Amino acid sequence: MKLELKRIFKGKEYSIGKLYIDGVYFCDTMEDPVRVLKDLNGDGDFDDPGEGKIKGNTAIPAGTYKITLDVISPKYGNREPYKSTCNGRVPRLLNVPGYMGVLIHIGNTPADTEGCILLGFNKVKGQVVDSRVTWIKFYEKIKGQKDLTITII
Repeated sequence: MKLELKRIFKGKEYSIGKLYIDGVYFCDTMEDPVRVLKDLNGDGDFDDPGEGKIKGNTAIPAGTYKITLDVISPKYGNREPYKSTCNGRVPRLLNVPGYMGVLIHIGNTPADTEGCILLGFNKVKGQVVDSRVTWIKFYEKIKGQKDLTITII
Protein backbone atom coordinates (compact mmCIF):
# COMPACT_ATOMS: atom_id res chain seq x y z
CA MET A 1 0.00 0.00 0.00
CA LYS A 2 1.34 3.40 -0.98
CA LEU A 3 0.55 6.64 0.79
CA GLU A 4 1.34 10.01 -0.74
CA LEU A 5 1.30 13.30 1.14
CA LYS A 6 1.27 16.37 -1.10
CA ARG A 7 2.07 19.52 0.84
CA ILE A 8 -0.18 22.27 -0.52
CA PHE A 9 0.41 25.08 2.00
CA LYS A 10 3.71 25.84 3.70
CA GLY A 11 3.20 28.58 6.27
CA LYS A 12 5.30 30.03 9.09
CA GLU A 13 3.32 28.21 11.79
CA TYR A 14 2.26 24.98 10.06
CA SER A 15 1.98 23.06 6.78
CA ILE A 16 -1.19 21.60 5.24
CA GLY A 17 -1.23 18.65 2.88
CA LYS A 18 -3.48 16.16 1.18
CA LEU A 19 -3.07 12.44 1.91
CA TYR A 20 -3.74 9.89 -0.83
CA ILE A 21 -3.98 6.14 -0.32
CA ASP A 22 -3.10 4.19 -3.47
CA GLY A 23 -3.79 7.34 -5.50
CA VAL A 24 -7.18 8.14 -3.94
CA TYR A 25 -7.64 11.24 -1.76
CA PHE A 26 -8.28 10.25 1.86
CA CYS A 27 -7.92 13.35 4.07
CA ASP A 28 -5.96 16.50 4.84
CA THR A 29 -2.83 16.62 6.98
CA MET A 30 -1.15 19.10 9.27
CA GLU A 31 2.56 19.22 10.00
CA ASP A 32 5.05 21.65 11.45
CA PRO A 33 6.51 24.32 9.15
CA VAL A 34 8.74 23.12 6.31
CA ARG A 35 12.26 24.47 6.73
CA VAL A 36 15.37 24.22 4.57
CA LEU A 37 17.59 21.60 6.23
CA LYS A 38 21.33 21.32 5.62
CA ASP A 39 23.54 18.81 7.41
CA LEU A 40 26.56 21.10 7.44
CA ASN A 41 28.78 18.88 9.61
CA GLY A 42 27.57 15.49 8.35
CA ASP A 43 26.26 14.22 11.70
CA GLY A 44 22.74 13.57 10.34
CA ASP A 45 20.74 15.57 12.88
CA PHE A 46 20.12 19.05 11.35
CA ASP A 47 20.24 20.43 14.94
CA ASP A 48 23.47 22.39 14.80
CA PRO A 49 23.60 26.18 14.24
CA GLY A 50 22.70 27.06 10.67
CA GLU A 51 21.28 23.60 9.80
CA GLY A 52 17.66 24.77 10.01
CA LYS A 53 15.85 22.32 12.29
CA ILE A 54 13.92 23.64 15.27
CA LYS A 55 13.29 20.67 17.57
CA GLY A 56 9.58 19.84 17.75
CA ASN A 57 8.73 22.56 15.23
CA THR A 58 10.04 21.40 11.85
CA ALA A 59 8.35 19.15 9.28
CA ILE A 60 10.31 16.10 8.17
CA PRO A 61 12.19 16.24 4.86
CA ALA A 62 10.33 15.31 1.68
CA GLY A 63 11.06 11.74 0.61
CA THR A 64 9.78 8.18 0.73
CA TYR A 65 9.69 6.34 4.05
CA LYS A 66 8.63 2.90 5.19
CA ILE A 67 5.95 2.79 7.86
CA THR A 68 5.82 0.21 10.62
CA LEU A 69 2.86 -0.76 12.76
CA ASP A 70 5.02 -2.94 15.02
CA VAL A 71 6.17 -0.47 17.69
CA ILE A 72 4.07 0.51 20.70
CA SER A 73 4.21 4.27 21.16
CA PRO A 74 5.56 5.23 24.58
CA LYS A 75 3.63 8.52 24.40
CA TYR A 76 0.29 7.33 22.96
CA GLY A 77 0.24 3.57 23.52
CA ASN A 78 -1.95 3.62 26.62
CA ARG A 79 -4.28 6.39 25.43
CA GLU A 80 -7.60 5.98 23.68
CA PRO A 81 -8.40 5.40 20.87
CA TYR A 82 -4.89 4.01 20.23
CA LYS A 83 -5.10 1.41 22.99
CA SER A 84 -8.37 -0.12 21.77
CA THR A 85 -7.87 0.45 18.02
CA CYS A 86 -4.28 -0.66 17.49
CA ASN A 87 -2.99 -1.94 20.85
CA GLY A 88 -0.86 1.22 21.05
CA ARG A 89 0.92 0.56 17.76
CA VAL A 90 0.75 4.01 16.17
CA PRO A 91 2.03 4.20 12.55
CA ARG A 92 5.73 5.18 12.71
CA LEU A 93 7.89 6.42 9.84
CA LEU A 94 11.27 4.70 9.64
CA ASN A 95 14.71 6.09 8.80
CA VAL A 96 13.75 9.77 8.59
CA PRO A 97 17.10 11.61 8.44
CA GLY A 98 17.65 13.64 11.61
CA TYR A 99 14.36 12.57 13.23
CA MET A 100 13.21 9.83 15.60
CA GLY A 101 9.72 8.71 16.56
CA VAL A 102 7.82 10.35 13.68
CA LEU A 103 4.22 9.16 13.95
CA ILE A 104 0.92 9.58 12.13
CA HIS A 105 -1.51 10.45 14.92
CA ILE A 106 -4.50 12.41 16.14
CA GLY A 107 -4.27 16.17 16.70
CA ASN A 108 -5.80 19.43 15.62
CA THR A 109 -3.29 22.29 15.84
CA PRO A 110 0.40 22.95 15.19
CA ALA A 111 1.02 22.49 18.93
CA ASP A 112 0.01 18.82 18.53
CA THR A 113 2.48 17.88 15.78
CA GLU A 114 6.06 18.01 17.17
CA GLY A 115 7.36 16.81 13.79
CA CYS A 116 4.61 14.22 13.31
CA ILE A 117 1.74 14.06 10.80
CA LEU A 118 -1.80 14.85 11.95
CA LEU A 119 -4.86 13.62 10.04
CA GLY A 120 -8.22 15.37 9.62
CA PHE A 121 -9.84 17.98 7.41
CA ASN A 122 -8.63 21.57 7.01
CA LYS A 123 -12.01 23.27 7.37
CA VAL A 124 -10.73 25.80 9.92
CA LYS A 125 -7.71 28.01 9.27
CA GLY A 126 -4.71 26.74 11.23
CA GLN A 127 -6.35 23.42 12.19
CA VAL A 128 -7.49 20.04 11.05
CA VAL A 129 -10.85 18.90 12.42
CA ASP A 130 -12.42 15.44 12.85
CA SER A 131 -8.96 14.08 13.55
CA ARG A 132 -9.97 11.25 15.88
CA VAL A 133 -12.58 9.79 13.51
CA THR A 134 -10.29 10.28 10.51
CA TRP A 135 -7.35 8.57 12.22
CA ILE A 136 -9.48 5.55 13.20
CA LYS A 137 -10.70 5.18 9.58
CA PHE A 138 -7.10 5.55 8.39
CA TYR A 139 -5.85 2.84 10.74
CA GLU A 140 -8.63 0.47 9.64
CA LYS A 141 -7.43 0.91 6.03
CA ILE A 142 -3.74 0.33 6.72
CA LYS A 143 -3.76 -2.34 9.44
CA GLY A 144 -2.31 -5.64 8.33
CA GLN A 145 -0.38 -4.08 5.44
CA LYS A 146 3.19 -5.34 5.12
CA ASP A 147 4.78 -3.02 2.52
CA LEU A 148 3.48 0.31 3.71
CA THR A 149 5.28 3.44 2.48
CA ILE A 150 4.62 7.16 2.42
CA THR A 151 6.02 9.58 -0.12
CA ILE A 152 6.05 13.19 0.98
CA ILE A 153 6.16 15.76 -1.81
